[in-house]
Amino acid sequence: MDKEILDALRELRINYVFQPIFRADGKTIFAREALMRPLDMNVMDLIEEYTKKDKLHILEIATFFGAFQEYELRGYTEHICLNSFPSECFSPAETKVFADYYGDPRGIGIIEILEYPYISEFACKMKKGDTKGQRLKIAIDDFGTGLSNMDLVNMYEPDIVKLDRDLISDIDKLPEKQENVRNLLQEFHSRNMLVVAEGIERKEEFDYLVGLGVDLFQGFYLARPS
Repeated sequence: MDKEILDALRELRINYVFQPIFRADGKTIFAREALMRPLDMNVMDLIEEYTKKDKLHILEIATFFGAFQEYELRGYTEHICLNSFPSECFSPAETKVFADYYGDPRGIGIIEILEYPYISEFACKMKKGDTKGQRLKIAIDDFGTGLSNMDLVNMYEPDIVKLDRDLISDIDKLPEKQENVRNLLQEFHSRNMLVVAEGIERKEEFDYLVGLGVDLFQGFYLARPS
């Protein structure tokens, strides 16, 4: 690993928590999303600071190495969702270091593309190549907000699309949201993509989305990060 990156990683003070993603029974865990929890500031301030310094690559590496280490320490066996900036990707040397340190994450890793700060076509190409070679999955986070729109879906051709909370909040009583999500489900399912409803906070939302045919569910109603 590059010495500059190693020195920068030593300066970071970050913990990781995990929020489960459930199947439609609301009990079976499909995956656990690793969430960064800086000790000195909130996560958005940390990202903004590193964006200004042009050092988001440091956070990309920290997330993958730190979260996977915590995942193994906890003894989890489900899929692990690792948040990834659309502007960043590992170098071949960094990929080798990760494989040498943790072994082959084949089959359990999900690279979750965040909706900020900007999109790199080169990073997209590299990630698609890496995930195909290692049988990893790609997910698009927060679909419907920021950069996470159909253009990003078309670029990445993901295995999973996560619908943002704004699309599904109070969906049980809002016909326009029901129609929108129904159309998105039809589109993504026709392309063999799984759909996750994010930010489920009420039983009524969960029940309606199960009936609509959503595949996977995440939110405080089912489980908080821990």
